[in-house]
Amino acid sequence: MISIVRGRLSEVLRAGTPVVVVAIGCGVLLSFPPAQNSFYPRCPIYEFLHLQCPGCGATRALAALLRGHFSEAMHLNGFAVILLPIAVICGVRWYFRFVRREVDHWPQIPRVTIYATLAAAMIFTVVRNLPLGSLK
Repeated sequence: MISIVRGRLSEVLRAGTPVVVVAIGCGVLLSFPPAQNSFYPRCPIYEFLHLQCPGCGATRALAALLRGHFSEAMHLNGFAVILLPIAVICGVRWYFRFVRREVDHWPQIPRVTIYATLAAAMIFTVVRNLPLGSLK
């Protein structure tokens, strides 16, 4: 009887832990906005080169999305916002495989997709660092 309860508790903890971690992360972003708190990590590329990398602003964009401000999130980091649905789908897929104890393996992504994503990230990085304000 005890082993059945222990096994069931183990399954509940296994299924619930990733959900709790995501909920806590969302709660922290909502309670402590990145623009107003300094404990979030700073981008080393921006710190040393003063150039925004493809990930700069992604935390602030996620916080804006959680508050329902889509246009602000797109302004902060459009690339991360566009890729977020893919990340969510992959995360949900991983979660269900994790709960069912299926063997998880790295996805076989076509090389064309990898190169296209890297090219898009490079183009996004160059465009977001252009001094477009001086062209007016």
